[in-house]
Amino acid sequence: MIDAHTHAWDAASEEHPWVNGSLLDLVDGFDVHTVYSADRLLTDMDRNGIDEAVVVGYPIVDWTDNWYTLQITEEYDRLHGIVMLDPFADNAAEQLRRCMDTEGILGFRLGAACPYDRMWETFDSSVTWLRDAVEETEFWATAVETNAVVQILCDHRQLAQAIELVKTYPDLVYLFDHFAHAGPETPTDEGTFTQFSELAEYPTVAVKISEIPHMSKTSFPYEDMYGHVRWFLETFGRERVIWGSDYPNVSDVASYAEAINWLRQVDVLSDADRDWITDKSFRRHVSLD
Repeated sequence: MIDAHTHAWDAASEEHPWVNGSLLDLVDGFDVHTVYSADRLLTDMDRNGIDEAVVVGYPIVDWTDNWYTLQITEEYDRLHGIVMLDPFADNAAEQLRRCMDTEGILGFRLGAACPYDRMWETFDSSVTWLRDAVEETEFWATAVETNAVVQILCDHRQLAQAIELVKTYPDLVYLFDHFAHAGPETPTDEGTFTQFSELAEYPTVAVKISEIPHMSKTSFPYEDMYGHVRWFLETFGRERVIWGSDYPNVSDVASYAEAINWLRQVDVLSDADRDWITDKSFRRHVSLD
């Protein structure tokens, strides 16, 4: 099994101070150590039968400070990395190229759900900077050149912007996080969420059924989100639906085991489906191994 969405971070230091007040408040409520290092993640993976994981940069430091993600993906063969980059930065293309030259880095994540001036501090579904980022042609040319995976956290009400990006750069590989912040009250047969149907027309787009303990309004096994899981399977096929725990970010409400084992409760999933969703889909989509 490969967990396609985890986090890890090191202790604050003079060189890499913790600056994100929102995350500082959040980690105090986690049921893990406040410093959740790669070693701690690997221990939890071993306890829960996870072979490999993708570590998504955790912006408890300055959000473009990717030092820890770069370090641990070089150090541990079992860990792969997704960094955080600012596509508007003057040296954005150079930063991307440098990150992609690091062993284990797969690509970068865009927080389209965050206001640009409060990146990774809060969410606002009305922000539209992703549409402007489409025009950063040098950055996107470098993404194509380096085969960088583009991971996007957007709200389902922002999917029209994401569609513009995918239409403009259809050769890039895309991953969409966390049900695009759709909860059980978000309809799948009408409204903004249905725009995923247009994204499904692009074979380079996959969706992640990640962070489900936070999306759900109930406790384990999060049955109120099964309709969204089924809709993704019907729309994208199991080959482009990918599981990720978002651990330890969900540890305020769920154990790692719960963030994994809910999949066994979804009645429409066969054992073969689960094999795809927890391993094969991600590997094939990002050309891993």
